[in-house]
Amino acid sequence: MKKYLAEMVGTMVLVLMGCGSAIFNHGCGTTAQVLTVAFAFGLSVVAMAYTIGGVSGCHINPAITLGVWLSKRMSGKDAAMYMIFQVIGAFIGSAILYAIVQNITAADASYIAAGGAFATTTGSNACQAGVSEVGGLIAEIVFTCVFVLVVLGTTDSKRGAGNFAGLAIGLSLVLVHIVCIPITGTSVNPARSIAPAVFDGGVALSQLWIFIIGPFVGAALAALIWRMVGSDEKA
Repeated sequence: MKKYLAEMVGTMVLVLMGCGSAIFNHGCGTTAQVLTVAFAFGLSVVAMAYTIGGVSGCHINPAITLGVWLSKRMSGKDAAMYMIFQVIGAFIGSAILYAIVQNITAADASYIAAGGAFATTTGSNACQAGVSEVGGLIAEIVFTCVFVLVVLGTTDSKRGAGNFAGLAIGLSLVLVHIVCIPITGTSVNPARSIAPAVFDGGVALSQLWIFIIGPFVGAALAALIWRMVGSDEKA
C-alpha cells in the first residue's frame, strides 16, 4: 500500500507545482513562461524521484506505468493500482489549485486569465490555436514516446543511469515541455490531464481523449523500441 500512496503523493505534487506554474505565472504566452512551466514540471519529477523513487519507483504518470508493465518490470495488478492512485493524486493537486484560484480577488483572477495560452483555473491541456486535434494527438504520441523511452533506458537494471536516472528523467521532461507546450500545453501524462480537465470542463474536457490515447500509444511504442534496442530479449 505504501507504494500506491507514494504514487498518489508524487502525482499530487507534480500537478500542484507544474499546473500551478501555468496558472500563477499567467500562462505560456512568452518564452520565459514556457521555460518556467517546463522547469516546474521537470523539477517536480526530479524532486519526487529522489523522494519516493525508493518506495514506488516514482512513475507518477500512467503512461510510464504502462511502459514499465509492457516491459515486464511490474505486475498487472500493481500497474492498475499505480494508475488509480496517480489519478487520485492528480485530483487532489487540481482540487488544491482550484480552491486557491476560487479565492483570488476578481482583479487578480482577470490578470491570470489574460496572461496567455493555457492560463486556466486548473492548468488543463488543449490544442493550441491553429493546431488540429490530429496534430495534437501526433505530438502527444511522439513526445510521450521520447519521454517514456528515456525512463525505460535510464532505469534499466543493466544499462541504466543508476542514481542519476531521476535527474535525466526530469531534464528530459523539461525538454519535452519546451517543444510541446506551444502545441498542446504538454501532457505526456493522462493523470495530469484528466483531473484538470474535469475541473475546467469545456474544450479541455472535449479534447481529453487526445491526452489519454496519445500518451498511452506513445508509451507502448517506447516499450517496443526499448525492447528492440535495449533489452536482452529478442524483439
